[in-house]
Amino acid sequence: MAARRAVSSLLSRCLYASPKILSPSLLPKGERAHGAAAGILQRFSTAVAIEDPVAPPVQVNYTKLLIDGKFVDSASGKTFPTVDPRTGEVIAHVAEGDAEDINRAVRAARKAFDEGPWPKMTAYERSRILLRFADLIDKHNDELAALETWDNGKPYEQAAKVEVPMFSRLMRYYAGWSDKIHGLIVPADGPHHVQVLHEPIGVAGQIIPWNFPLLMFAWKVGPALACGNTIVLKSAEQTPLTALYAAKLLHEAGLPEGVLNVVSGFGPTAGAALASHMDVDKVAFTGSTETGKIIQELAARSNLKPVTLELGGKSPFIIMDDANIDHAVELAHFALFFNQGQCCCAGSRTFVHEKVYDEFVEKSKARALKRVVGDPFKNGVEQGPQIDDEQFSKVLRYIRSGVDSGATLVTGGERAGSKGFYIQPTVFSDVKDNMVIAQEEIFGPVQSILKFKDLNEVIQRANATKYGLAAGVFTNNLNTANTLMRALRVGTVWINCFDVFDAAIPFGGYKMSGVGREKGIDSLKNYLQVKAVVTPLRNSAWL
Repeated sequence: MAARRAVSSLLSRCLYASPKILSPSLLPKGERAHGAAAGILQRFSTAVAIEDPVAPPVQVNYTKLLIDGKFVDSASGKTFPTVDPRTGEVIAHVAEGDAEDINRAVRAARKAFDEGPWPKMTAYERSRILLRFADLIDKHNDELAALETWDNGKPYEQAAKVEVPMFSRLMRYYAGWSDKIHGLIVPADGPHHVQVLHEPIGVAGQIIPWNFPLLMFAWKVGPALACGNTIVLKSAEQTPLTALYAAKLLHEAGLPEGVLNVVSGFGPTAGAALASHMDVDKVAFTGSTETGKIIQELAARSNLKPVTLELGGKSPFIIMDDANIDHAVELAHFALFFNQGQCCCAGSRTFVHEKVYDEFVEKSKARALKRVVGDPFKNGVEQGPQIDDEQFSKVLRYIRSGVDSGATLVTGGERAGSKGFYIQPTVFSDVKDNMVIAQEEIFGPVQSILKFKDLNEVIQRANATKYGLAAGVFTNNLNTANTLMRALRVGTVWINCFDVFDAAIPFGGYKMSGVGREKGIDSLKNYLQVKAVVTPLRNSAWL
């Protein structure tokens, strides 16, 4: 039981993405190169069984935009399909919001902030609404999990036993903060009474990704509501269903109309309109670094609204020569393959000391071959399909790039099954730092194993990236752990663990992995303004 809780604790924490722009270096090099790569790939395989898809135990009831407390059609009347990644078939057609729908949603949010009850409500009452929402999440755990699996492709057991309970936990965490946000009385160098107020920032624009839709909903919506703000949230076009369902439950819990508005749509239309809107006071985005740059530019060119960004990563997972290899193999496997490899903080550069390298590679191959790939609704499945055809094709191009650049394809490398977006768990050895698969974020089930000689070398190589989101360290030497945790230029270092995402632990990146922090007390700062109020004192008894 203790072991099961430990695994659940690990699984309960990891997070996000949006499609990354493919490097020109991955474009096909011609039929001859493609054929050679394909020939190499055919020598490897992973035993998987992709069966006819299980019928999802849930119905889709909400497909319209949620604006001012009501489900409405888009202004244009357009819809777009959301697709089952197990088959490529359409699940439902969802209202396609664009700039006019963002305008409608922002007007509703502005009115709710300027005139509505939410920011004027006592903090305790706001917390009670968020707690009722958490209770409703628990009540509808199975429906939320089934929708998440159907729309995203992640294993149902992961969604139902880990992610939805974590969603509920996060909302309770932020409910607890609602009535604990307070200001300060500051002593001045003279007869003045000085107050420092922490006020809600206003209308928050939020754009969430497709890899962890419910958890990203909580990361964004939780702190914004706890601080008394109103919201316009744009869901990822690949996974719009659970945001609408969750928002319906939040209104059922007592959220006033206009406080949370959900617009489904595409980045260049709805997303750009939200980031550049002159009446939005703050923008928060989780997704690719390339898109993050665009969001920041749009915010600056409009009303210079503050921006928080949680972006991409190419996280090192460092295994020293004193490590328990069996344990290290399992943890490194989890760090990369969890959520089909679709994690911004995935341990996608596995650095292994040369003394244990060969043993580690062989055992990593054996573990990958045992990984169960199949319909995510089936019990015991560890890996479902990639999110869509675009991501599926991109991952396969990265695999071909690895083969073409001279890395050794140890196992995997092909699609799994004949339909849907499944990819075999893939392991590369003999990976070099200058290879594309060691530099760019693949966002798929592809493990790259690199060899190093000593501590100073691996520190330099681990930091030689534009990203700085997270890192893993596996060692039994406390001095080594302390050296690495200070030397690695990343926002999170996991020592002898990985993907631990408690609600109170801040998360964010250095360098081009983002700006600001999600979760914990630091996330509240994203949604608060600081105001100083100074009043003269006359005949004060004390200063």
